[in-house]
Amino acid sequence: MAEKGTYTYDYPRPMVTVDAAILSMREGKRHVLLIRRGRPPFEGSWALPGGFVEMDEPLEAAAARELAEETGLTGFALRQLHTFGDPGRDPRGRSISVVYWGEAPPDAVAIGGDDAAEAGWFPMDALPPLAFDHEKIVRHLPSVC
Repeated sequence: MAEKGTYTYDYPRPMVTVDAAILSMREGKRHVLLIRRGRPPFEGSWALPGGFVEMDEPLEAAAARELAEETGLTGFALRQLHTFGDPGRDPRGRSISVVYWGEAPPDAVAIGGDDAAEAGWFPMDALPPLAFDHEKIVRHLPSVC
């Protein structure tokens, strides 16, 4: 465990996460890539691929790493979309997520890996219930992408 002063402070601070919103045109409709969470919180629920930023990791690299670990997809240009940080978005504590988005070809195949039980493409107009505030994030996509 780190000594006090290394990573521990006397005041509260938020967790920093990244999420990847990957879009693809399939069968004439825009789809978004989702993973089914394999761990709590929201185990079994659908969510955007994402996770915690490592201490010495750039944000975009963290988004690309999480995308690769949870879906097997690599090589996409990722662009920063928006930062989401409303209190209560994560039951584990105060969390701020920097969201990146990218586009995948219609034949891109995603498979669940790491802490994702599975991965799949969903039409933007027929999404399942989403974990965290990911519905809010997905609703933000059409105005930007």
